[in-house]
Amino acid sequence: MTGQEDPYRKVKDFHNRIVLALLPDLKTAITAAPDPLNMALRLAIAGNSIDMGVNGHITESAIHEAVFHALAAPFVGDMDEFRTAVSEARHILYLTDNAGEIVLDRLLIEQIGPARVTAAVRGAPAINDATRADALAVGLQEIVEVIDNGSDAPGTILDDCSPEFTRRFSEADLILAKGQGNFETLSDVPKNIYFLFKAKCFVVAEHAHVPLGTHVLIRSRAGLAAGGGL
Repeated sequence: MTGQEDPYRKVKDFHNRIVLALLPDLKTAITAAPDPLNMALRLAIAGNSIDMGVNGHITESAIHEAVFHALAAPFVGDMDEFRTAVSEARHILYLTDNAGEIVLDRLLIEQIGPARVTAAVRGAPAINDATRADALAVGLQEIVEVIDNGSDAPGTILDDCSPEFTRRFSEADLILAKGQGNFETLSDVPKNIYFLFKAKCFVVAEHAHVPLGTHVLIRSRAGLAAGGGL
């Protein structure tokens, strides 16, 4: 109706530029950190604050606040279990969430080992979720293969995704899923999935059994019940 194929394109470009400007300093900080993987993980989860579906007025200062206070934010998750899962995985599918945030996903992927990772974006615009245009804008394709899921849902609804994506999803022995939307749509899928997100609404916080505002690293209970270990 508006003639705008991607109504959030300008704001997505804006968020990408803001976080890209921080990238050199963040890479230096991660390299110097006592636990680089932990710091990269915390930054990637902090980036999940850039969610226009929750907050329609995300400012540059708010993004800086989320990034620079990432390590001080309340956190729930088993880092040792995650570290083991990542080290043992052969094929990792990384489901991205928002534009801007995708820059911080790149930092985590670099720590995990890009050779084993395929990154997936949305197949078409959905709020400010990352698409191929955002992956290209932040240089994600320079370190990993980037695919799209063939869907315009603000999550990963497998029945709505392309056959190619569902094949990749099935073949991966570890899924890293960013954001509340992916948690909402995949938490009951019998697959080995780690969800990485900020609990930004009461319903999701209650379902994840964490306080509102918590940075969450949680393994799929459905995956564990189905014997989804590595």
